[in-house]
Amino acid sequence: MAYKINEKCISCGTCEGECPVSAISAGEDLYIIDPDTCVDCGACAEVCPVTAIEQ
Repeated sequence: MAYKINEKCISCGTCEGECPVSAISAGEDLYIIDPDTCVDCGACAEVCPVTAIEQ
């Protein structure tokens, strides 16, 4: 099950640089994770300063 970014996202971009498969990109209001690309490693969730990434 792919990780998801919720409404707590502050669009800081920290997660995007940590994703080893480039599944994260800037959306209109917050960052988004492509569920087809996400490998469920959790690297993004570990670095999110506002815990906006959940599985």
